[in-house]
Amino acid sequence: MAHVRRIVDLSHTIRPGMQVYPGDPVPTLIRHCTLERDGYNVLDVRIGSQSGTHVDAPAHLKAGAATIDRLAPELFVGRAVVFDLRELVARQAITRELIMSRAGDVGPGDIAVFHTGWSRYYGTDAYYSHPFLDPAACTVLLDRGVRTFCLDAPSIDETPDGDHAGAGYPVHHLIADAGGVIGENLCRLDRIDFPDPLVSLLPITLEGGDGAPTRAVAMELAG
Repeated sequence: MAHVRRIVDLSHTIRPGMQVYPGDPVPTLIRHCTLERDGYNVLDVRIGSQSGTHVDAPAHLKAGAATIDRLAPELFVGRAVVFDLRELVARQAITRELIMSRAGDVGPGDIAVFHTGWSRYYGTDAYYSHPFLDPAACTVLLDRGVRTFCLDAPSIDETPDGDHAGAGYPVHHLIADAGGVIGENLCRLDRIDFPDPLVSLLPITLEGGDGAPTRAVAMELAG
């Protein structure tokens, strides 16, 4: 019987004032009850659905699509195929040509993980100038049955700013149209140094949620 030999935490800690996608609510954690006053601790937690390491449901950008609480858990757990893209530079597209060497390794039920190395810029303005997935590359993987896509950056599409208009989140729309999910703001992907990692992105089941935070992990199985 297989057992878990090692677990790699791929998640940022949610903390007050943490970096969020431009315009999103900044988390606050307020001590609501205390041991000294009430005999127990309770936090008043206020976060956005896209805070920290999180997953997007199709409803994030598609009207009438499935919300996070209506998605099958199987979408969030699977064998990961990691695309090593750490040579990419700011705002470089992850094109079809860059993924073709490994595209044949993925199929239905697998999770595509794009390791750009951009989590090293987390907490700085440079984090928003991340590489992003090209629609043609996304289509290749969708055609192979992939429905779960992850990366170590704040968005799978280009993040617009005053100098970059962006393209209207085309990859988000492609994945939403296919009923898939997106994991963003992963970290420590360099610690996945074993083959066929089992990745879990199971989210909080927020009623009607467009997404939700997750404690994302990669597991090395043995046996």
